[in-house]
Amino acid sequence: MPTILVDADACPVVNETIQIAIQYGFHCILICDTTHEIHREGAETIIVSKGADAVDFVLVNRVQKGDIVVTQDYGLAAMVLAKKGHPINQNGRLYTDDNIDQLLYARHHAQKVRMGGGRLRGPKKRAKHNNLKFEKNLKELCERIAEIEN
Repeated sequence: MPTILVDADACPVVNETIQIAIQYGFHCILICDTTHEIHREGAETIIVSKGADAVDFVLVNRVQKGDIVVTQDYGLAAMVLAKKGHPINQNGRLYTDDNIDQLLYARHHAQKVRMGGGRLRGPKKRAKHNNLKFEKNLKELCERIAEIEN
């Protein structure tokens, strides 16, 4: 059975992900640390101790080829791609071998600017269209994986 793993710390689309997982018959696992403990009907929850990247390490060790991972972390997305998983962010952006290097470079550059005392604009406020795009792209991804499974 295909699995959707969710980097659930501060993830705004947990409920939408669970509903889609149920709709397509996928197993859904929420992974969070002790400061963001999340329990939802229809999903398994794994709680890890608080620590830098603790959730990421547990998640990447559980992901299997063909699994879907919901995360906004580019580094985690790169590791999921290396394991032949399908990472998607909370706004419906699919991370691919074609875009991950550029995203990692942009993250690195932004980190250098901040460490040098510079300031960058934060993300835009979340809008309803972000959820709609996420749901559309996650459903399309689930359909592709379901076809491969059958």
